[in-house]
Amino acid sequence: MSDEHLQWTGGPSQWQNLGWWVLCLLVLPIPYALWKWLLTRNTVYTLTDQRLKFTRGVFSKVTEDLELYRVRDTKFQQNFCERMVGLGEIVLFTTDETSPEISLAYIRDAEAVREQMRGLVEARRDAKRVRYLDAE
Repeated sequence: MSDEHLQWTGGPSQWQNLGWWVLCLLVLPIPYALWKWLLTRNTVYTLTDQRLKFTRGVFSKVTEDLELYRVRDTKFQQNFCERMVGLGEIVLFTTDETSPEISLAYIRDAEAVREQMRGLVEARRDAKRVRYLDAE
């Protein structure tokens, strides 16, 4: 088995919690905002040249892997507010049965990360000699 090389690591931005923080100032108790901050802070995405790893959890951790050759297509989307702060969402459409669609929301410089991921997916498909046929 060959060694993996780290290409990118990141996680969602705390901007996703802005609504919760405002709500906590007005209605909800402050510990709820702290909990949302911890959940976001403890979500880490790691992209290597072979797979994408998702690690989530505050007290107990869950790690999922997605082999890059399983990615069929990618989508980049960005609403107006995300554009203002330089964030975006990457959606991956996969052949993985447990996770056919994976969303990486509130990612900084998401368009560049998506392009990097797309290149790694193509390289991994070539290395494993995997091709997909779309049959309708």
